[in-house]
Amino acid sequence: MTEARTYSSGASQSELRNHNERLILTILQREGAMAGSDLARLTGLSPQTTSVILRKLEHDALLARGETQKGRVGKPSVPMGINPEGLFSFGVKIGRRSSELALINFNGEIQDQRQLHYPFPRPEEVFGFLAQGLQELTNTLPHGRQDRIAGIGVGMAFDIWRWHQQIGAPRASLESWRELDLNAEMARISDLPVFSVNDATAACRAEHMLGGGKAWRDYVYFYIGSFLGGGIVLNNSVYEGGRGNAGALGPLPVTRPDGPEGRLLDLASLTILEQDLGQNGQDPRALWDQPGDWSEFEAQLAPWIEACAAGLARGALASCAVIDFEAVVIDGAFPEAVRRRVVERTRSILPSLDARGLILPEVAEGQIGADARVLGAATKPIIAQYFLDNHAGLAA
Repeated sequence: MTEARTYSSGASQSELRNHNERLILTILQREGAMAGSDLARLTGLSPQTTSVILRKLEHDALLARGETQKGRVGKPSVPMGINPEGLFSFGVKIGRRSSELALINFNGEIQDQRQLHYPFPRPEEVFGFLAQGLQELTNTLPHGRQDRIAGIGVGMAFDIWRWHQQIGAPRASLESWRELDLNAEMARISDLPVFSVNDATAACRAEHMLGGGKAWRDYVYFYIGSFLGGGIVLNNSVYEGGRGNAGALGPLPVTRPDGPEGRLLDLASLTILEQDLGQNGQDPRALWDQPGDWSEFEAQLAPWIEACAAGLARGALASCAVIDFEAVVIDGAFPEAVRRRVVERTRSILPSLDARGLILPEVAEGQIGADARVLGAATKPIIAQYFLDNHAGLAA
């Protein structure tokens, strides 16, 4: 019998920040720059306490002053906002077809990035690419900014070694990932703290922090990559689960349009489209080019979108039977035009399903796209150390 986990793990002093500092940083990240009086009203803190915290965060170069706002009654106000140069972070995405490395600033803007494409991932190749890339991207920062890198977030699919057949890789070629200690491997190439997360959950974090996810309190997120994955947002915070695998929506059972039951990932994954292209004599490598243009294989794309949307609609309905989600957000590693078609078709199919006893959610497009996984991974060190996160060990 597994022992119940009642408490979160302890944290080092460097990981702990005053709750009120985290609260103010979180509000400014989500709402944008504002005056201290507005922050005091939103947080319930006294104006004096708010002013003290703002001065400290400005001294730490985490916040920057905006232009003085005049025209109001009383003393002119000075908005405070996130200082983009105050922090930086690395994001890593280790996928079945490619690995990516990105450096972001405190605003979540990508400063530079690197990509490595392959038929299937080999640890020695992936970590060699990362070691070189980390050094190169660090060197792009001025010397005084290099000590402001918060850490490395790594987004990787769970059990990556179990998908050899689906991606056409020799079974033995992926076995080395089974016993690999990700944190230990990263420690060999960098002294920065490492924060690991499921790759689809990382994509959900990017949408929630930097995309359109701010519009809803609770929503389910589908991300279509080589295989479909997902994420869950509850009470304005990404929920990772006790073992970090919440929102693993790919294996969700769904009824296929042709009748038999299947898994959602067998309908809504780019691997399915890749196989169709190969069987029709077309080069599927075009799927992984960014930015992509998929108009040349419309004959295979159209039926894939239909099957994909049918699966997503059923997966959305099943998800809402567990939690009353306000919205379903759909994104993926595909061109915006394809994403729009997938979302519109899912939106049209959903009301045709038997939804008795349920409240249908809004179906919306994600806004990040192909960079979602690496960008979301990069936000993880910043969120863990500087923002509030209701579902993390350091939650308020």
